[in-house]
Amino acid sequence: MTATATATATARRPRAARTARRGVLYAVLSAFALVVVFPLLWMLLTSFKTDADAVRNPYGLPNPFSLEAYQTLLTSGQQPIFLWLWNSFAAATLQTVLILVTASLAAYALARMDFAGKNVIFGLIIATLLVPPVVFLIPNYLIVENFGWLDTILAITVPGAASAFGVFFLRQFFLGVPVEIEEAARIDGAGELRIFLQVAMPLAKPALATLAVLSFLGNWNDFLWPVYVLLSPENMTLQPGLAMLQGAYRTHFGIVMAGAVIASIPVLILFGFAQRQIVDSVAGAAVKG
Repeated sequence: MTATATATATARRPRAARTARRGVLYAVLSAFALVVVFPLLWMLLTSFKTDADAVRNPYGLPNPFSLEAYQTLLTSGQQPIFLWLWNSFAAATLQTVLILVTASLAAYALARMDFAGKNVIFGLIIATLLVPPVVFLIPNYLIVENFGWLDTILAITVPGAASAFGVFFLRQFFLGVPVEIEEAARIDGAGELRIFLQVAMPLAKPALATLAVLSFLGNWNDFLWPVYVLLSPENMTLQPGLAMLQGAYRTHFGIVMAGAVIASIPVLILFGFAQRQIVDSVAGAAVKG
């Protein structure tokens, strides 16, 4: 009996240690989740407060619960929120499509084709990732101005259509695709363009979905560049438009937070649809690694 009890106690120790480690892990993850969720929850609660309540009780529940901020934002007509929303959606969608087209073509060429200077070109593309984006502000502005694109959707979509990160990301994915699949298609008589469109691109759906979400978010959340190239209020995108909701001497916290809530809804919907593809892309990269 003594030997049996000792063996049982010995077997329970690793189980207790695993339970303790799991408890610590869950506690750390819960803390991180709280850090991420708290700003979103605070934004949502503030959008249902009056200005006086937001100042008096910034972190508590709305008292009273008010829809005044949403009514003012959506029905007053002073802020064309739906027009800003449409402009942001159109610009982000157009730039995402351009990035997927240019990045996929360049990435496939750099991953599968042999030509002189390929490594040098790829090195130069990667080097641009080390340059702060603000350095390109003035050159891009002069280019957009010379093309006559100021205050148009082209000004906030075309300059960012060449994505160095997109080329790097998709190139790494194409390098992980077995060459035998493409060789089998080539034996069947398929050309390079057909292999790219009918073999490589379908296999790259998870990576393309991930890049699409990142590109959409990058344009959707862009603030600095639209401020410089969009001049009229009706052509504004959502981010600089929301900045106009803050007055010079007074900030309507409820209205600003209501606008932020509206701006976050399309992003949450997009992530909900693309979540499976993003997970598949990350899991595939982990397996290849």
